[in-house]
Amino acid sequence: MSPEVIRNGLQSHDHALFIKEGWIRDPYIVKGPDQWYYLTGTTPNPDDPRETSDPYNLGLGPQSVVGSVARVWRSKDLIDWQSLGAPFELTDGIWATAKPDAFESTPKDQWFLWAPELHWVGDRWALVHTSPAPVKGANLALSAGADVRGPWSNPMGEKIGRRHDPSLFQDDDGTWWMIWGATSIAPLKDDFSGFAAKPTDIKPAGDAAKMGHEGCLIQKIHGKYVLFGTGWSTGNMRRGTYNLYYATADKITGPYSERKFAGRFLGHGTPFQDDQGRWWCTAFFNANVPPLKPSGIKARDLSHTAQTINHRGVTLVPLEVRRLENGELFIRAKDPHYATPGPDEAQAFGD
Repeated sequence: MSPEVIRNGLQSHDHALFIKEGWIRDPYIVKGPDQWYYLTGTTPNPDDPRETSDPYNLGLGPQSVVGSVARVWRSKDLIDWQSLGAPFELTDGIWATAKPDAFESTPKDQWFLWAPELHWVGDRWALVHTSPAPVKGANLALSAGADVRGPWSNPMGEKIGRRHDPSLFQDDDGTWWMIWGATSIAPLKDDFSGFAAKPTDIKPAGDAAKMGHEGCLIQKIHGKYVLFGTGWSTGNMRRGTYNLYYATADKITGPYSERKFAGRFLGHGTPFQDDQGRWWCTAFFNANVPPLKPSGIKARDLSHTAQTINHRGVTLVPLEVRRLENGELFIRAKDPHYATPGPDEAQAFGD
């Protein structure tokens, strides 16, 4: 989309906006203390020619285009994006030091860094991510200062272990929590050197046994703890649409409400607020076939394989977020192509 079209769409806040081209999964946007928006995600290494030659690479398996670095961009307006390069790579994490033999014995094109997130922790940045190779493990790294760059420290050391899609959340009392899987949580020590208590497993009430299978994060909205999670509409891996769900609670450890529907094609997206306090969610291409045209998509059963309307790159989808009279939260995509569960949805949702 042109800058003018994006700018108008940001103001209208009623339809999806394709804001940035380029191969990316799990796009994560956060507002920094300097009032810039920072974007990262699962990406190829810079200048990988496959980004052009294999535009709809799944990012999975030995032919994955995914690289071994966390690339970062920043923007003042969500329109023009400035590259900060690749300030973090797997060799900055703990496992290159803890298990150097794994790095030496694994070809570098099989080093994969998945789902990085950036969190401002008061005086520096924390970067968390997961990796399937050369070591199946996560990282929690801290920058040296206010800039998103090294040298990086790894205060948890090997205690970070193998945790799928780690995310961070700071509670009102200042405590930082780690969230991973679908879903485990644990409070962190003040210096991020380890867990302050044993992990707790949390899940939605009702028929959905868990939030999905990945991409879980926690935010506090209108006084409620909101657990977001990602799953395939059919409940089967890479069948149907990659969707975003949520559950709410009055305490971070629960109990949580039933799993609710936030948006179709919004799996592993990041809900965030813009300068005017309006909510958006990132979206990206995750499918086994090229993107579908959105016309008539609400009525189409997409259960036979993984399918999406999102193009390769970063899409922003406006969210309606409001507190109901009964105190519960309503969170739903506003664009009609994302707002309705499809016929392939295994879970039944109320109004």
